[in-house]
Amino acid sequence: MRTALVTGSAGFIGSFVCARLLRDGFRVIGVDAMTDYYEVSLKQRRLAQLLQSEHFRAVEDFVETPGLLMDLFAAEKPDVVVHLAAQAGVRYSIENPRSYLESNIVGTFELLEAARAHPPQHMLLASTSSAFGANTEMPYRETDKADHQMSFYAATKKATENMAHSYAHLFGLPVTMFRFFTVYGPWGRPDMALFKFTKAILEDRPIDVYNHGDMKRDFTYVEDLVEAIRLLIDVPPVRPAEGEAVPEGDSLSPVAPWRVVNIGNSDAVQLTDFIAAIEDATGRKAMRNLMPMQAGDVPATWADARLLQALTGYAPKTGVPEGVARFVEWYREYYQV
Repeated sequence: MRTALVTGSAGFIGSFVCARLLRDGFRVIGVDAMTDYYEVSLKQRRLAQLLQSEHFRAVEDFVETPGLLMDLFAAEKPDVVVHLAAQAGVRYSIENPRSYLESNIVGTFELLEAARAHPPQHMLLASTSSAFGANTEMPYRETDKADHQMSFYAATKKATENMAHSYAHLFGLPVTMFRFFTVYGPWGRPDMALFKFTKAILEDRPIDVYNHGDMKRDFTYVEDLVEAIRLLIDVPPVRPAEGEAVPEGDSLSPVAPWRVVNIGNSDAVQLTDFIAAIEDATGRKAMRNLMPMQAGDVPATWADARLLQALTGYAPKTGVPEGVARFVEWYREYYQV
């Protein structure tokens, strides 16, 4: 039985990753601080489902706690690490940037130091499509330069990519960074658009539509994302041999076992079409409060996911109408509305 350590295990994506790994026969160590960035009861319900498995162990603490991850790595010797713990959200990073510094940068440093001392077979670290920043040429490719992040959240995530690359180079740690694109689905975060829009529409309240609705996102259904992560686990990067060229389109580092991979639907969906899908699923029309673009946000994201398909043979394919309908069904059942 392989052991996986998953940080952010009670989070939206983390809980799905843990559940998938448990189904696939892994022993899973989940680390989560259960912070109150959004309603803790939602995290507790996700965690309760995972605790039904005898092969799941929960550790409640902050990843940035000195020595926590070092002790866990020493005791559990994880074969695979999926690092999802982070302070998320573009807008909140304007209000409380220190939490991003501590969780995203210091937390990742603690993880890398633990892996340096007790190397796993493969580490997969979550980044974000926001790392592409001011880039306007789309779809985004992993080989594009990403030097001009638009928010402190994005800057911290790009920093973790660079930190992980240095450890991969210095200590031979196989690292895959994955950049995901607007993940949505059942059990999603209440601070994200789908959750907020569905709640407001069902309560007959207006929704705030930024940039007057002129925005596009590569919406990625959560189970598609998890399938991609699961497949990537078994494709650890290998440093190229001396004199060996990196294949065209591959983000593999020429000097380290490190790679960045986009996980997206490869489809830029207009925000107004996303709202229309929520209207169809709820059977109600949205009252729209048109707003200007928010600071730190970008007008569009769109993934080139050909590298993911080349590595794993998989391409996310759940369409927005289907994914949104599944979320609304979950929301109605969970909140009894």
